[in-house]
Amino acid sequence: MNNSVSNWNHVLMNNYGTPPLELVSGSGAIVVDAAGRSHIDLLAGIAVNALGHAHPAIIEAVTAQVSTLGHVSNLFASSPVVDAAASLVAKVGDDSTRVFFCNSGAEANEAAFKLARLTKRSRILAAVDGFHGRTMGSLAMTGQPAKRKPFEPLPGGVEFYPYGDIDYLTSLVAVNPAETAAIILEPIQGETGVIPAPEGFLRAVRELCDEHGILMIVDEVQTGVGRTGDFFAYQHEGIVPDVITMAKGLGGGIPIGATLARGRAAELFAPGAHGTTFGGNPVACAAANAVLGIIDDEFCAEVTRKGAQFAELVSEIPGVSEVRGRGLMLGVVLDEPIAKAAVAGGFDHGLILNAPAADVIRLTPPLIISDAEIAIAADALKNLLTELHSQESSS
Repeated sequence: MNNSVSNWNHVLMNNYGTPPLELVSGSGAIVVDAAGRSHIDLLAGIAVNALGHAHPAIIEAVTAQVSTLGHVSNLFASSPVVDAAASLVAKVGDDSTRVFFCNSGAEANEAAFKLARLTKRSRILAAVDGFHGRTMGSLAMTGQPAKRKPFEPLPGGVEFYPYGDIDYLTSLVAVNPAETAAIILEPIQGETGVIPAPEGFLRAVRELCDEHGILMIVDEVQTGVGRTGDFFAYQHEGIVPDVITMAKGLGGGIPIGATLARGRAAELFAPGAHGTTFGGNPVACAAANAVLGIIDDEFCAEVTRKGAQFAELVSEIPGVSEVRGRGLMLGVVLDEPIAKAAVAGGFDHGLILNAPAADVIRLTPPLIISDAEIAIAADALKNLLTELHSQESSS
């Protein structure tokens, strides 16, 4: 065992458990561990490394910025933060959009929670099994009791609806529409097993929110920045939310989050209402600008194509019952609950995998993964699952 893994528990808290191996370098969609083994990275730091590892555009942008101006706090302006915000406003396509930069998806959702509070309405409706972060406000909107219970009492006013059930959600709003501040949802629930919303659900939520003056908050932390083949996953249904939360792929590996609000939602924060010391850091925004300069419509079309190719190859593997998701955010549903064993066994097959559920392998590779790497990864996954099924049969 290498030193970083063996020393982990001596210096770090036990909230993650002990990592299975140490990664020491990466290039594109490939990472190398401390033993010198190469792996195709099908997790990308949990959908973070959108442009892969050591992308030259990010290296150049971050190096130039940190060599010039590293941090100024939010008391001063700098061009990287204004440029990044302007690019995001353009991506939304509504000039009333305003941006709040922070450092993570949880912080972005925390800001969205506070925006909802400023409507002076008391209710926030969130989806069962949804995941929005681990800070107290974002956790309050997370529909997973096991994550919530140890930290109760959480901020109040949050009620839960079955994900994708517009009839139930409509009836829940009807209990007290005048006090319903916001409805929050993910276009695809990533942490529950890559579960897309039913077709038409986002459009129906948009109509419901319009009818009652409710803020529609869409959590694009994992699905955004081209991950699903559109820059924002909500674009698949042709709607625009009132509030959009982002992080993960936005910085291509450099920590940054953002809360975008448009229309009346953009006017809720006043000076002093919210802030964060590192939000809008010039180096993080320089990285975001590099990412935003590359992930355009043509790039997203390639994500769609590669995602379809990957899904087709994986769906043909024995033991795979379904491949769901969009673009390069795929959930490989297995016939047997062996996903965690697949993650552990993947290291010996040159794969970095993730198991959000007992019978689901999540594939969120760098968006720049090549066709050849997709083919190699699918073949390796086939060999891995064949091996695991063989072990199951013999036991």
